[in-house]
Amino acid sequence: MKSFDNLSEREVLALAISLEEEDERVYADFVDGLRDSFPASASVFDAMRKDESGHRQRLLSLYREKFGDHIPLIRRQDVRGFVQRKPVWLVKPLGLDAVRKQASAIEVETRRFYEKAASRAQDASIRQLLDDLAQQERIHEDHAQQLTEEKLSPEVRKDEEHAKRRLFVLQIVQPGLAGLMDGSVSTLAPVFAAAFATHNSWTAFAVGLAASLGAGISMGFAEALSDDGSLTGRGHPWIRGVVCGLMTALGGVGHTLPFLISRFQVAFIAAAIVVVAELGLISWIRHHYMETPPLSAALQVGLGGILVFLTGVLIGGA
Repeated sequence: MKSFDNLSEREVLALAISLEEEDERVYADFVDGLRDSFPASASVFDAMRKDESGHRQRLLSLYREKFGDHIPLIRRQDVRGFVQRKPVWLVKPLGLDAVRKQASAIEVETRRFYEKAASRAQDASIRQLLDDLAQQERIHEDHAQQLTEEKLSPEVRKDEEHAKRRLFVLQIVQPGLAGLMDGSVSTLAPVFAAAFATHNSWTAFAVGLAASLGAGISMGFAEALSDDGSLTGRGHPWIRGVVCGLMTALGGVGHTLPFLISRFQVAFIAAAIVVVAELGLISWIRHHYMETPPLSAALQVGLGGILVFLTGVLIGGA
């Protein structure tokens, strides 16, 4: 890795060409990743991509004029001082806010590079071009803001906010809710069956913990292997699997933890209270994110929970 201060003017121009090409391709990745869900924002980044392409052409013309056709391959990772970026193609699905923050960071870093490069340049034409590009990078964020205001009308912004919410519900809330419901409801029967059969808090805790962790692992793999998200838009399968698995385990552990209380009657009452709280939380999530009517959500979740709870009590007391 070489220090920036040790680069020749030829190497600085070669690095600038490489940076502009990389930024252009990053913006192209933004456009491709946002086109389906956020078409207006994608058009903003497409305009910024074209700007970067124009910068690269100016750099190429001057380089060939000064140094000929061969351009050494000098990349950002070959020079000290650059921030290492996470490859865009590894970030799926693209989040709109995260993309805008990364674009802003790109512009700031590129502007500083041109300012420092211009201050070191001895050739007048090279210094002039680098100064010009630094100035263009200064106004690039303003240009991006103008493009945003021009292309993202209030109606479009509202549509994109709705799209963000839909993606969040599809990729996070749905698998999390499925896991929470399964963990909270399906583990009721074994936990309370063990509790009533033994009247021993530790036995109920051990059964509940085993059931919760087992259900979490099972649900996590089932969700991760259900589909790859390419057609459904449900996001990365392993992220969904982790969310679903963790929420499943959490749903079961919630009403299992009270059985750490040694006095059985107190532990049982505490666990029952936690069950009511869990079912209330699930009903609220279904109403808030899935737009299920509150009464319908409460009846669906509550009836299922009560039936499973009674099943456990009846079997345990038999």
